[in-house]
Amino acid sequence: MERVRRALQFDGLISVDAIGKSGGLAFLWRYKDQAQLRSVSQNHIDMEITMDGKDRWRLTGIYGEPDRNQRRKTWNLLRTLARDSNLPWCAIEDLNNVVAQEDKTGGAPYPGWLIEGFNEVLVETELIDMDLVGHQFTWEKGRGTDSWTEVRLDRALTTVAWLNLFPLAKLYNLEVSASDHSPILLTPEGSNMQVTESWGIESSDDIQKKVKTCGEKLYQWGKEITSRFGDRIKNCKKKMQMLRKCRDAESVRRYNDIKAELFLILEQKEIFWRQRSKQLWLHSGDKNSKYFHAAASVRRRNNQINRLKNGEGCWVDWDAGLADHITEYYNHLFTTTQTDWHETIECIDVKITEEHNMELLQTVTEDEVRTSLFQMDPDKAPGPDGMTPAFYQKHWSIVGNDVVGLVRKFF
Repeated sequence: MERVRRALQFDGLISVDAIGKSGGLAFLWRYKDQAQLRSVSQNHIDMEITMDGKDRWRLTGIYGEPDRNQRRKTWNLLRTLARDSNLPWCAIEDLNNVVAQEDKTGGAPYPGWLIEGFNEVLVETELIDMDLVGHQFTWEKGRGTDSWTEVRLDRALTTVAWLNLFPLAKLYNLEVSASDHSPILLTPEGSNMQVTESWGIESSDDIQKKVKTCGEKLYQWGKEITSRFGDRIKNCKKKMQMLRKCRDAESVRRYNDIKAELFLILEQKEIFWRQRSKQLWLHSGDKNSKYFHAAASVRRRNNQINRLKNGEGCWVDWDAGLADHITEYYNHLFTTTQTDWHETIECIDVKITEEHNMELLQTVTEDEVRTSLFQMDPDKAPGPDGMTPAFYQKHWSIVGNDVVGLVRKFF
């Protein structure tokens, strides 16, 4: 694992060795101040995570007991970890547990006492089983035979507080693997998968082309989320109404999961209108969606240009050459006229010493670029490329090298 850490150029590594062919855990992080160890055992690594612009939260990797007769050890571990802290929490793991018979296909039915016991733990610890994007099973054996069996053994469990912290989080089944388990990928910011895929499509070193390709992908992805708020909210409420009177452990778990999904959609809706309104003095937890909606509408009206007065003092609108007038104005504004600046320069005393000049000519470091970028307000107005600072901050691990390269070219 140390070779892997060095190859990835990460600062941190904690690992737990496997016993034979079972178990084995590793936690790697890029910057040394991003993660701090809370506890570790043969079956878990519990870390406290620090991210720019986010409250501290916990991320726990767990390897569940493969022996069904020892499965209660995993359940008790979850109970212990849940009592350990009130921080927003996500546990991602090979739990070797399922929450319903639908998590398994082929072979004999999954033992009911294991399903019931695991669901009771989820209710007791108030953990929510995240939906899996992609193929619904993560483990298989006997492919192509009469005994072909698939089970969803790998999952991510979160608290409501964690989902509120990351309302756009997604859990993906990457499917392709040399192992009998499929790798799963958790993207807290939701759009990471779209950015990763679209950023790699453009092979050019031109960052503007990459941003354009990525922006088109995110635009389509965003439309799918923001255009269906009403239907998604109504669907969640309908499901909750059907499960409200049920008392069995699986129904209670499903009710809590749907309730958390409803809160997540409401949070997404609020974030959408807060960003549209540009009311940066209000916090994301203020729950003022109606106000944000009104503010966005007012801002859109205020930003409209219906007519302008031209150089001859006449009003022109869009039907009478306003577009040509705007183009002509800026062409003139940014056109260099004949100037003589030598006389002015000669009057300025030299203030930059040779030592200062050498410092200014040094190569810009990645830390300098990253620090400058992360000092910007995430929701400030976008640049000419259409992206706000939040895009580059949230996806720094993907776009950072290109941004640093562009800054170095500029200097």
